[in-house]
Amino acid sequence: MAQQATLKSMDSSPNNTRLWVLGAFLAGILLTLGYKDVYPDLERRFQRSRRRSSVISDKDAARGTSTVQLTDNPRRQSTAGPLEQEIAEGIEGCIGNTPLIKIKSLSDFTGCEILAKAEFLNGAGNSPKDRVALNIIRMAEEEGLLTPHSGDMIYEGTVGSTGISLAAICRARGYLAHICMPNDQALEKSDLLEKLGAEVERLRPAPIVDQNQFVNKAKARAIEHTNDPNKPGRGIFADQFETDANWRAHYEGTGPEIYRQTGGVLDGFVTGAGTGGTISGVALYLKPRIPELKVVLADPQGSGLFNRVKYGVMFDPKEREGTRRRHQVDTIVEGVGINRVTRNFEAGRELVDDAVRVTDDQAMAMARWLVEKDGIFCGSSSAVNCVAVTKAALQMGPGHRLVTILCDSGTRHLSKFWKYAGSIGSKDDLTLDEVLNAGSP
Repeated sequence: MAQQATLKSMDSSPNNTRLWVLGAFLAGILLTLGYKDVYPDLERRFQRSRRRSSVISDKDAARGTSTVQLTDNPRRQSTAGPLEQEIAEGIEGCIGNTPLIKIKSLSDFTGCEILAKAEFLNGAGNSPKDRVALNIIRMAEEEGLLTPHSGDMIYEGTVGSTGISLAAICRARGYLAHICMPNDQALEKSDLLEKLGAEVERLRPAPIVDQNQFVNKAKARAIEHTNDPNKPGRGIFADQFETDANWRAHYEGTGPEIYRQTGGVLDGFVTGAGTGGTISGVALYLKPRIPELKVVLADPQGSGLFNRVKYGVMFDPKEREGTRRRHQVDTIVEGVGINRVTRNFEAGRELVDDAVRVTDDQAMAMARWLVEKDGIFCGSSSAVNCVAVTKAALQMGPGHRLVTILCDSGTRHLSKFWKYAGSIGSKDDLTLDEVLNAGSP
């Protein structure tokens, strides 16, 4: 009987083994499914615990205790959520670090790599003047000249872009802006200034020796404000043409960005000058690092800077007595060109190697070309820059790399420059050779 029981037990053991294996397999499946649901909650608890430890460690450090707590970088990506991105501090955080883009049509035509710094993507006033306006305000704050929300007002004489930048940044930092500008500038500029809450004073164009010239008037208004006991705060004259805050904004920002974005491999830098801050600041930064760099001024008709660079004198034939159509610069281009020496231009003038004259017809033809071929809708000063950089590239020959500036959008030039330039498709399809020679006899 014992032998029969033993045999029966041996016969049933394979069945028991199979049952145990099947049971373990099912249990494993159930455990896995359960753990899958529990795991995310455990992970979240773990991450919360780790962040709590990090906070405690920071508090201990603030109290000066000797406890050292090693923690992971809180910006490191984890399964608890996506990687945290850097957050800009206000609208001022959107100024600078603009893209450097290749203009394909001009590059293909010249055999050079023509790059443009997209300064119209600055986030406050959408132009390179954002950098200048912010630096002017910061330096005034550091010197104790401005107090937020005190009634302090910044006064400036400008053809538009600097005023727009000042108006936006003033609002962001607790100040007011009063802008004096010539009354022959595009109306959308003064309209935008008013929408930004700035006081706008449009004046008859006049030479700098006239006390009613827009820059002189802005300076006088600032003094009147400060001396008026019935007005809160003080009046501060921004003085973009003469303040070192202008060229320093580009020496500390635009220049280093171009150097980094090009890896220091650059043959030419081409841009226009209104105040002169951009060309001086960038040249002062880049030339010591790239000694062979060629810096070229882009200058519209009627401006005296072309002759200042080429021949050392401030004179243009269109400025002769009896030949001027207007009081300042004989061109429909806005934002560049001037007939006096400014402190900002003189800061880097010795580093400017050459100058290119650009006519209104060339600028308008280039503006249409850029829309038709590259989808770039730019303003008049940007069009001047693109004519000049193309001419400079052709002069240097294929294989070189040049950078210019796209200053602002064409949306600020609809009522003047683009009114004369015309709509896309309304002109004959010009070649780029014809663009560069537009208006030539």
